Amino acid sequence: MIRAILALLFAVLYLILGIPVLFVEWIIRKCNRHAADISSLRMVQWAFRVIMFICGVKLTVIGEENVPKDVPVLYIGNHRSYFDIIITYSRCPRLTGYIAKDTMGKVPLLNIWMKRLYCLFLDRTDMKKGLKTILTGIDQIKAGISMCIFPEGTRNKTEDEMLPFKAGSLKLSEKTGCPIVPMAITNSADILENHFPKVKPTHVILQYGTPIYLDQLSADDRKHLAAYTQNTVHELLADNRKYL
Repeated sequence: MIRAILALLFAVLYLILGIPVLFVEWIIRKCNRHAADISSLRMVQWAFRVIMFICGVKLTVIGEENVPKDVPVLYIGNHRSYFDIIITYSRCPRLTGYIAKDTMGKVPLLNIWMKRLYCLFLDRTDMKKGLKTILTGIDQIKAGISMCIFPEGTRNKTEDEMLPFKAGSLKLSEKTGCPIVPMAITNSADILENHFPKVKPTHVILQYGTPIYLDQLSADDRKHLAAYTQNTVHELLADNRKYL
């Protein structure tokens, strides 16, 4: 419980003490939007690394060289823990927005940081709002901002299986032509969710697969892109077992 309390305390203090920082970033943004964006990105990444340190997360990263650095990408991966966001976001080489459930947009201060970093909030109960969110994500990729989405749609509670990937998630790549970077995350649920509220030091494997370029796929694979990307992530998860 001590690790959980310390991590929560750090997060709360970061959000509170970060209020004047948000104001300064707002001023910088008026003069140099890109500089403010990168500054916000690096500060949040630092905070996430501190949280992982407090929680005792030992992270092994494989295939990070596969992530393109010069173009925006769509990250997709399996989802079993809230720590999936903390872990993967801390590794993003360039500005990246995440698509999160709409309830995250109601958390004070956190929602300001998320909006500042181009995160979008998806209402799964309203198809019209959901489409609008995806269209906004498409616009952001066209503007040079990478996006990340977990196509299962929610945290999966089953260790060895994934929920079916939602085809709409891949529209972000289909409509922009950006490469898809598959991610496989192993053991993240063992940090917290498997024994909530206790936080347990855990060895987590994060593996990035070879980027998927839609124009290099067969017509059949493009037609069934959700299944194709899910199979790719499944193969990476199987490969992760040898690193445990």
